[in-house]
Amino acid sequence: MKWFTFGQMLMQIRIGQKAATPDGRTVIRTSGGLVWQGGRLSGTVVEVRDYLFSDIWTISEDEASLQTGGDREAHERREHEMLVNQYEEARQTFLEERKGLAD
Repeated sequence: MKWFTFGQMLMQIRIGQKAATPDGRTVIRTSGGLVWQGGRLSGTVVEVRDYLFSDIWTISEDEASLQTGGDREAHERREHEMLVNQYEEARQTFLEERKGLAD
C-alpha cells in the first residue's frame, strides 16, 4: 500500500479514483472536482482546509467509476492540453519581456 500526503495525493489521483485516510474519510475525484464520499459531507466538494495537510492518504480505484474509463482519458487529454497551452502562453510572454529588456 502506498501512502501520500495531501499534496501528493492531489497530484496522483485520477478521475474515478478514491482516496482514503486511515480513519476512513474518503474523497473521490470526479470531472467536477474532488468530492467527499460517505459521511455527513457526502457529495459536497472538498474545501482545502488546514487539517487535510496533516493526513496521509491511500488511492484506489472506485469500482462504480471503472465503467467511465473513456471519460477519464478524454478529461485527462483536455486537462493536459490546457496545461500545455498555459505553459506556452507564459513562456511566450517571458521570452517577449526578456527580449524587450535586451533591446
